[in-house]
Amino acid sequence: MSTHARPLADWLAAASDAELADLFAARGVRADAGWQDFFDAAEALLDPGSISRALPSLTHAEADALRRIADGGAPVDADAAAVATLRRLALLRPDGSAAPPVVAALGDRPAPPAADSTTPGSSSDSAAAHAAERAFTTVATVADLLMLTRERPLALLSGGALNAGEKRQLAEQGLPAEQLDDMLAIASTAGLVVGHDRRLHTTEPAERWLRASAAERWSQLATAFRDGLPRGLRSADQGWIPTSAWDDAHPWDPAWRERAAALREHARLLGLIADDGSEPAWTRPLRSGAAADPSALVSHLPAEVDRIFLQNDLSAISPGPLAPALDVRLRTIAARESAAQASTYRFAPESIAHALVQGETEESIVSFLEEISLTGIPQPLRYLVTQTSQRHGLVRVSTDEETGRTRIESVDQNLIRAMAVDQALRPLALTAHVESLTTRVGRDTVYWALTDARYPATLVDEHGTVIAGERHLAAAVAPSTPDHSALIAALRSHQGPDADAAWLDRELEAAVRAKAVLRVTVGMPDGSTRDLVLEATGLGGGRLRGRDRAADVERTLPVSSIRSATVIAP
Repeated sequence: MSTHARPLADWLAAASDAELADLFAARGVRADAGWQDFFDAAEALLDPGSISRALPSLTHAEADALRRIADGGAPVDADAAAVATLRRLALLRPDGSAAPPVVAALGDRPAPPAADSTTPGSSSDSAAAHAAERAFTTVATVADLLMLTRERPLALLSGGALNAGEKRQLAEQGLPAEQLDDMLAIASTAGLVVGHDRRLHTTEPAERWLRASAAERWSQLATAFRDGLPRGLRSADQGWIPTSAWDDAHPWDPAWRERAAALREHARLLGLIADDGSEPAWTRPLRSGAAADPSALVSHLPAEVDRIFLQNDLSAISPGPLAPALDVRLRTIAARESAAQASTYRFAPESIAHALVQGETEESIVSFLEEISLTGIPQPLRYLVTQTSQRHGLVRVSTDEETGRTRIESVDQNLIRAMAVDQALRPLALTAHVESLTTRVGRDTVYWALTDARYPATLVDEHGTVIAGERHLAAAVAPSTPDHSALIAALRSHQGPDADAAWLDRELEAAVRAKAVLRVTVGMPDGSTRDLVLEATGLGGGRLRGRDRAADVERTLPVSSIRSATVIAP
């Protein structure tokens, strides 16, 4: 056992449960670590591998303070917070010194270079305008990504990135393939999407975000970006340090510079950094830890409109950026063909059927279009809505109360026969039953499979009432942290009142295992002490056995009489 573990073990035993949980989480301790007592915990935390895994997480100030302390120097007063963090991480002793295992683990890691504290200059009108345009484009692209994901979860690689096939399909629909990973990261940080079973799903907050104004959308994305920055980039006022210092924010993390570059790109895409590195006016409140203020940004954005032109060729034209809430609803009824300040949309039987699946009715569609149209509803469009709504619902999907199986029914037996032989529906294992089809697959899954195969399906409950279909929404997932309460309770249960005796036992056990030579101080009956040099050979029954090299005899000493034991040599 390393003698350096004793001070740390004492500190761990005196720490509160909250302090221990914070330390274990920060050092990546497994919740099921097989530690018996605080001595085990101290040894594990001082293990070279454990220390090496902790060093990359240190910020610039923490790394600089640790390097100088390890080199025998003293941190300056400005590093008080860094020193406190190093103590909290058990990388410094309670007295502020570095234990030899920490010094050894540092090796030849250099001290980080001086931090760049240069505040970026204000953007010119031209640079700010370009940054605002980029922010507007990013918000619109994230919205498009969410609209597509809410319809069909996107496949992810094991690392969480979109796979190549998904990127190709999204690029075909007008999204920038080279920026999709960045857009996904921005949306994920804001809690708008979440990965589950290697599929990307939208969350419930995403539905509210999609219906917010462009300014509100940007504010949520930018605030989430700021709040999600690694602690090395955060300033004391909960903003962020100058972007010129980001590369050295975690100097001992070999992968950090690549991550810092990605975060700078996210800031650029959100319009928080201009192309020339300057800072637009709307960035300052966020950088200083205040609430987002998009008013300066909005002045550079085109005005939103709330009316469109409906045309006889079943298309619609928006004369400017359509208000987000209207755009989201219109895109459930019509497919958007082009995205610009003047966007175009096209109505088709499939798009109208899609709206009906989402809970719209003929009356609600007509009412909505009349409300936002500057030209009324052309007759061809009105006829398309009526015809599609009449056909919708020919196929009804429900659950048979007696058997628990999913039942598919229709007044049109041609549709039943078509579904029975449709190769796209083979995974459902449909079985004919009294002019209907049944399957063991769940009702909702069957319903969406039929809808994706373009059958006019309607979901109904056990009473025959139509249910509006909703899918692919996932709850936002908070980052999970291991629960160390059981581990801490186990350590406390072995926390005895006589720490010195427990420590001595462990030292003697380690010496016997290593066949070490000990200098043992023994208390004599008259109150005096005597030093013996023993080659430890055994420990049991409360007695230490060893060969006295000076007298060349085997001695057995009561452990209770041993005042101290120091290793001389193995």
